[in-house]
Amino acid sequence: MVYKYDFLIIGAGVAGMSYALKVARAKKGKVCIICKTSLDEANTSFAQGGVASVTNLAVDDFDKHIEDTMIAGDYISDRAAVEQVVRNAPEQIKELVEWGVNFDRKEDGTFDLHREGGHSEFRILHHADDTGAEIQRGLMAAVRNNPDIVVRENHFAVEIITQHHLGAKVTRRTPYINCYGAYVLNPDTEKVDTYLSKVTLMCTGGCGAVYQTTTNPIIATGDGEAMVYRAKGTVADMEFVQFHPTALYSPGETHPAFLITEAMRGYGGILRLPNGESFMEKYDERLSLAPRDIVARAIDKEMKIHGLDHVCLDVTHKDPAETRRHFPNIYQKCLSMGIDITTDYIPVRPAAHYMCGGIKVDLNGCSSIERLYAIGECSCTGLHGGNRLASNSLIEAVVYADAAAKHSLEHVDLYDFNEKVPEWNDEGTLTNEEKVLITQSVKEVGEIMSNYVGIVRSDLRLHRAWVRLDTLYEETENLFKRVKATRDICELRNMINVGYLITRFALERKESRGLHYTIDYPAHAYDK
Repeated sequence: MVYKYDFLIIGAGVAGMSYALKVARAKKGKVCIICKTSLDEANTSFAQGGVASVTNLAVDDFDKHIEDTMIAGDYISDRAAVEQVVRNAPEQIKELVEWGVNFDRKEDGTFDLHREGGHSEFRILHHADDTGAEIQRGLMAAVRNNPDIVVRENHFAVEIITQHHLGAKVTRRTPYINCYGAYVLNPDTEKVDTYLSKVTLMCTGGCGAVYQTTTNPIIATGDGEAMVYRAKGTVADMEFVQFHPTALYSPGETHPAFLITEAMRGYGGILRLPNGESFMEKYDERLSLAPRDIVARAIDKEMKIHGLDHVCLDVTHKDPAETRRHFPNIYQKCLSMGIDITTDYIPVRPAAHYMCGGIKVDLNGCSSIERLYAIGECSCTGLHGGNRLASNSLIEAVVYADAAAKHSLEHVDLYDFNEKVPEWNDEGTLTNEEKVLITQSVKEVGEIMSNYVGIVRSDLRLHRAWVRLDTLYEETENLFKRVKATRDICELRNMINVGYLITRFALERKESRGLHYTIDYPAHAYDK
């Protein structure tokens, strides 16, 4: 089947739905969202902490937020991108509220603001401790109530379409690569359909599932980064994988590991060893509120020194009623494990959480491929640099959704559908009867990435990962050519591609910077 949409959106988190609502409002063409599961399973739903925006002008200002972001990013961040996000944040918060998103407020009607690691002021808007789920709920309702937006749930984008599929030779040096849409797997027919578009937006979220333990859902397999890289698009900063310092330690729960929000440390939580001894004073004067890269490495080091599976987060000194009010979901989750957070320590350990790099884009969200935009976690805007400042991701997604919508609406009338695109050819392929090959390879990717490309790296470990991933790549590509396209083998291909990119970028950075820490180029005396 061949479908035609003026705006084709691959991904359905806060980035994709915000963009869809904005372009649909302009009434300049048909809009389609491709969602690999259901709308409510996007990575956005798992974001607990909140959205960073300067709203309390009595004590806060844009310059403070900009400087906090630059410091957290180890001054690798693109200042123009930082300024764009910070200065446009309040306007986008207002629009989220208009779409029906509820943020917690005080009795006087002002926002109830949290503070998180790396922030110099209280500027985190939130909805209890499930802000992402609330944003997703509000946007889903708006999208589903919009008759001009078509949503294809449980559909999977296999590849984006370029002139390569028309027989042209496309390399990384090819000027003006064009995107004409995407090949999309229909779960009902098990066929790959052709979706032609004038404008395509990639907003597929993160890639945490390439690691054994992650706060991301299992669907976060780096699809967007992998598809664009295979299409010879530019990716950047893939070495900067953020590990959230405080995922709940619960053996067996790895995809996703339950997140203990950073707001809990902003609330006054103290990191301790199981014996009650605090340790962050050895690593940073900001203690438990240091940026995530510093806290994650400190926890990793303490676990190795003491032979521990986890450390602990302590909020037992806080008012119990206040703790239950601020963190109802965390309280209930821990209680289900026999842990009362008002009287007991919370066992925590780092887990893969966020990709700061991705598809390289400009201030309008334009990628290196013509007619292809990328926003949200799969993109690299330059905002995060070497390390994402807490709660900057959701606001980045909506600010860049606005920028990409404005730019694509100005240009969509310049493009036509490419009627010469051939339909997907799977002639001669077989149904894959060897599913064990895929499940085993997925496990291997997770082991390779966690063991060799984790929080602390070395050239020896990275080279070993490179060799192992190369073997998996050859095996998987050979299998992909022989069998019909299915979601599981496509996700495996993407995971291997993303694992390779993280490893390659890590090998190329000959320094410890931000989230990339290597023992071959140590940055701090205590890390040697």
